[in-house]
Amino acid sequence: MTRSSVPAPVTAVMEAAGAWLPVRMAEVEERLTAQTVGHGPRLGEEAEATLAAGGKRLRPLLVLMAAGNSAPERAVRAATAVELVHMATLVHDDVLDGAPVRRGRPTVFARSGRGRALAVGDLLLSRAFAELAVPGAEAEIAELSSASVALALGELAQRRDAFDTTISETRYLERCSLKTARLFESACRVGRLASGAPGTEELAAFGRDIGLAFQLLDDVLDVTGPPERTGKARGTDLLDGTVTLPLILARRVDPALEGVELRGLDQTAAEAICDRIADSGALEEVRARARDGTERAKRILVADAFTDEECHLLGLIADGVVDRYS
Repeated sequence: MTRSSVPAPVTAVMEAAGAWLPVRMAEVEERLTAQTVGHGPRLGEEAEATLAAGGKRLRPLLVLMAAGNSAPERAVRAATAVELVHMATLVHDDVLDGAPVRRGRPTVFARSGRGRALAVGDLLLSRAFAELAVPGAEAEIAELSSASVALALGELAQRRDAFDTTISETRYLERCSLKTARLFESACRVGRLASGAPGTEELAAFGRDIGLAFQLLDDVLDVTGPPERTGKARGTDLLDGTVTLPLILARRVDPALEGVELRGLDQTAAEAICDRIADSGALEEVRARARDGTERAKRILVADAFTDEECHLLGLIADGVVDRYS
């Protein structure tokens, strides 16, 4: 991976890190590519297309930064494993949502159907844990396994809540903690575990706060669009029946939103609801909460366990999440 091929805030961090981080990220990309080889043309081609669609690579970046500039091979493997778990969940989510597009490209589900998409997701998940099957990585395996269970629980919670416009903010935040923040937390934890350096729990808390802020801002983008930026239709969450914080907060100003029937929405109706959410002022409040979260995350970095370089690079990630996604 070259510096020009990755999105901000990843680019800014790689430029600030000098040589070591781009080299490690390139190793992660090589290992990701290797996971698609030797699994037959059907599974291999779909897995390769999924990986080639790219992504922000924030999670493997966090693994490497948590491990530090002397990150061992175990950290590179952990970074690869975390990204594979993330990509596996995206493929499976697309099956559950019946999603036609992700990152501006047809999903595996849309191209090849439910059965093959499930198999590709299973392949990516299994290869993630194969990456960590090396001596001394037992703690990393246990941690990523725990995070994977949280992802499944979060998805089940989202399914239970589908189309329910009355869900509470507390319930929404619980889902976000499981579905998004937990893997960010795990990325920081497995990186530090691989390096053997102190500060594991502090970094895990940093990742948790960054992950939640990331999800809040992603939910704002679903309301604001545009599709050429998000890679999906505006209001996709509403069309899927997923109630997010912008809608929950907008209900306070526009109570009629609680009675909106999400089932059967078409694109025009979804965009009209997005306009009502934006008019309520809810998006500004969600953005402010995300900024508060990233500031809270940066305050964690004052711990003695972190070097000046780690504080600087991790701070750039925190700032970059807000700058790019708000």
